[in-house]
Amino acid sequence: MNISSLCQREVVGIAAEASLHEAATVMCEEHVGALVVVTGAEPPQVVGILTDRDLALEVLGRPGSASDLRAGHLAKAPPVAVLGTASLQEAVAAMEKAGVRRLLVVDDDGGVIGIVAAEDLMAAISEELAGLVRALRSGIHREKGERKVMAGRSTRRPVFPGFGTLAAQ
Repeated sequence: MNISSLCQREVVGIAAEASLHEAATVMCEEHVGALVVVTGAEPPQVVGILTDRDLALEVLGRPGSASDLRAGHLAKAPPVAVLGTASLQEAVAAMEKAGVRRLLVVDDDGGVIGIVAAEDLMAAISEELAGLVRALRSGIHREKGERKVMAGRSTRRPVFPGFGTLAAQ
């Protein structure tokens, strides 16, 4: 499985010169938690990633006015990116090394093809683990069908002394 199959293809961008209020409005309107901050150049160059967490911690969580700050000021730069052909393990390693929750997914030329978040990776890992659980349960079911159950199970069950009759004595 490569990361390009997991990434969100709709990348929402914002100009580096946009106000933080504009950034929050775009996040709200687009229902996203991160924006790709870009320059005004043609083609646009990625400056970094601005998250809802950045807004909360850096703006709301600190004293003073943020009215003069722009999206480019808060964007995590340089942005962390992985190739679309990267494996799940490579993406996790990149997140761990950089201490980020989101990665840009790029093609061989550096063009942004999507963004992948930690929750996307967790969902993929969960699906793989669920498949392993199904395989184990299927094996147990198969074994039960192939093997005879021993007849004449003992009617006496062992008793754990802390909960059985010995404990009452």
